[in-house]
Amino acid sequence: MRTHANDIDAGTPGLIPEKNDELNTPNVDLRDILVLGAGQLGMAVIKELAPRIRAAGERLTVLVSPQTVNAAASQDVATLVALRELGVEVLGQDLMADEQTLTKLFKRYRTVVNCTGFVAGPGTQLKITRAVFAAGVRRYFPWQFGVDYDVVGRGSGQPVFDEQNEVRGLLRGQTGTEWVIVSTGMFTSFLFEPAFGVVDLERRTVHGLGSWETKVTVTTPEDIGKLTTEILLAEPRIVNQIVYVAGDTLSYGQLAQSVERVVGVPFDKTVWTLDKLRADLAVDPGDVMTRYRAAFAQGDGVWWEKSATYNARHGIETLDVEGYLRARLR
Repeated sequence: MRTHANDIDAGTPGLIPEKNDELNTPNVDLRDILVLGAGQLGMAVIKELAPRIRAAGERLTVLVSPQTVNAAASQDVATLVALRELGVEVLGQDLMADEQTLTKLFKRYRTVVNCTGFVAGPGTQLKITRAVFAAGVRRYFPWQFGVDYDVVGRGSGQPVFDEQNEVRGLLRGQTGTEWVIVSTGMFTSFLFEPAFGVVDLERRTVHGLGSWETKVTVTTPEDIGKLTTEILLAEPRIVNQIVYVAGDTLSYGQLAQSVERVVGVPFDKTVWTLDKLRADLAVDPGDVMTRYRAAFAQGDGVWWEKSATYNARHGIETLDVEGYLRARLR
C-alpha cells in the first residue's frame, strides 16, 4: 500500500486507494446523513454540507451533547441558533454512552461523518468506530482529520496518534462499511497557539520543531469543511480511500519567513531539536503540548506536497499560511 501523497497516480487526483479496492463507485446516497459534533470543525462541515443536502430534498442530522440541546451556556445557545438557521435536525446524545447505545442510535443512518475529536476521552474513537460497524452504517468518515497515521506509526509520543492507528486497523479489518479518510494536517491556527510554542505573535518568537527544514501541512477548519463536503458528494463515489488535502505545506524556516514578511518586524528564531523535545517529554510525559511538539518534530507523516492533493488537482482554492495570518491580523 502506498502512503505518500507524492506517489498519487495522475488518474486518481488526491487519493490513496487501498490495495485491491475499486477506485470509485457511482451514486452517492444523500439520505440519512449524521454528523457527529458541532465544534469548530463540525460547524465548518455542517455549514457547507447542510445547504447541499437540503437542495437535494434531504435533511441533515447533527449530534451534539445533551448540554448543548439544553442550552445551559451562552455558547450552546449560539450553536443551537446557528444549527437551526441551517435547517438541520439536532440530536442530543452523550458519546460517553456505552457502545450498545451508540449502535442503536447509528442504525437510523446510512452515512456518519465524525467531527468529534477526542473531547470524550481516550478510547472514544475506537468505540464510535465499532458502533458504526455494528449498526451496519453504509459509509463512514472517521475522525482522522489530521496527519498520516500510517507513516507516523505507533510510539510517536502522542497516545491519541496510537489510537488513530488502531482505528485504521478496524476500518481495514472489515468489509461491511465503506470508509473515507480525509487527511488534512494540522489546523492552521494551531501554529499560532502560544501554548504550542511554534509562533507567538505577542512575544515575536518562532520555534522550528526538529529543524528549520522540517515540514508541516496545515489546513483551516473552513477549508476542511468545504473539501470534506466535496469529497463526500463526489461522483463517482469515493470508497475506502485516504484523500489528502492541504491549505499549505511549508517548512518551519519558510514559516518564519512568512511571519516576518506579513508582520513586518523581525522575530526571535530558535530551533527546538528532536533531542531537546524528547528530553522535555521524558521530564513531563503527561504534557499534551510537549507530546505534540515531539510528534511533529519527527517530520514523517505530518506533511505532503500540496500540488498532489485533492484540492490542488481539482482546482479548489484553499487559504495558505500567509493568507490566514493577514486575515487574522486585519
